[in-house]
Amino acid sequence: MVTSFFIKNRINLAAQTSGGIIVMPAYTQMQRGNDAAFMFEQEANFWWLTGIESPDWWLIIDGQRDKSWLVSPEVSQTQAIFDGSLSMEAAGRISGVEHIISQDEAMRMLRDLAKKHSVVYSLGESPYSDYYDFVVNPTIKKNWRMLQTIFNDVQDLRPNLDKLRAIKQPEEIKAIKKAIKLTVDAFKLVKQKLPDYRYEYEIEAEFSYLFRRSGAAGHAYDPIVAGGVNACTLHYGANTAKLKNSSILLMDIGARVDGYAADISRSYAVGISTSRQAQVHRAVENAHKEIIKLLRPNLSFTDYHYRVDEIMKNALIGLGLIESEADESGYRKYFPHAIGHGLGVDVHDSLGHFPELLPGMVLTVEPGIYIPEEGIGVRVEDNILITENGHTNLSAALPTAMV
Repeated sequence: MVTSFFIKNRINLAAQTSGGIIVMPAYTQMQRGNDAAFMFEQEANFWWLTGIESPDWWLIIDGQRDKSWLVSPEVSQTQAIFDGSLSMEAAGRISGVEHIISQDEAMRMLRDLAKKHSVVYSLGESPYSDYYDFVVNPTIKKNWRMLQTIFNDVQDLRPNLDKLRAIKQPEEIKAIKKAIKLTVDAFKLVKQKLPDYRYEYEIEAEFSYLFRRSGAAGHAYDPIVAGGVNACTLHYGANTAKLKNSSILLMDIGARVDGYAADISRSYAVGISTSRQAQVHRAVENAHKEIIKLLRPNLSFTDYHYRVDEIMKNALIGLGLIESEADESGYRKYFPHAIGHGLGVDVHDSLGHFPELLPGMVLTVEPGIYIPEEGIGVRVEDNILITENGHTNLSAALPTAMV
């Protein structure tokens, strides 16, 4: 992304606060093991505002004075030698922020600003954090608590950011299209070579090679390469099992290009499929097509989800898995996840909590049917752009057929 993109985003966000003070933290690195850190991945909102992909920076915006500051982390000489560090000059060039200060200077500035501004805006915790089964990055909460010691009132900017990021700008759509094309091309090659693979990890390695060889950042999320009953574990990630003949292989994979993610799923036959496997795949494929046809601007999410439930329940009835649409427990047993999500910097991007679909939104459509007792899991997923007149399937170049 060019510097002007990040400048424009900061201007649009500042307008949401009517000239208020904004303090946004980057993520910090997380421990991998002993004295080693995981490969760093930036907090999406901070990246969207600055383009900076290094840990522990801050962004301060004074909307009243139309000024921004980057706050550089304290990096020891030893740390710089081993891990490198982003120079102030490079940070300014990437972000378009002219003023770069130390953390000590930033704290003094915030105390001065608090004399004139009782309210400060920052990033609050995710509303879904109670449902996470992992430890969240501590930076967001640490920053929030620090601001509470200085300002009378700390207000959450997450809803504002979600709304701004939900409607994709032309630069963002271009990046998403590039990520999708790379992913589609990789899927096509893997499908062509499918008879040559013996293990799930060989396929994961092929995608990784194709993504990195192209200059992409790599996978936008941990790839899922799940053969047979492994596909019934929705976030299966071991990718170690031997591929079995007459099974279905589910792959859920997306590249990250220019900061933006693709997210595509296909389910392919390994060897000769059984009639039951073909029946289940056909049911998912047909539902997938029906659901995509629904998508248009101004379609309410309530109506959309109601129609999705109808389509998916009828698919399960046709397969003999449930007897009627009233069987909610059976429905959720065989289709236990949402029909989709927003797509952007985050692979699960917010759709802004709008009541309806709007032009510029990019979302996934990913119906699936999972039958553990039969060792069958099928998902078909495409990435859809909502347009002024309807929709565009951005990943339509990849056929959905299982053979």
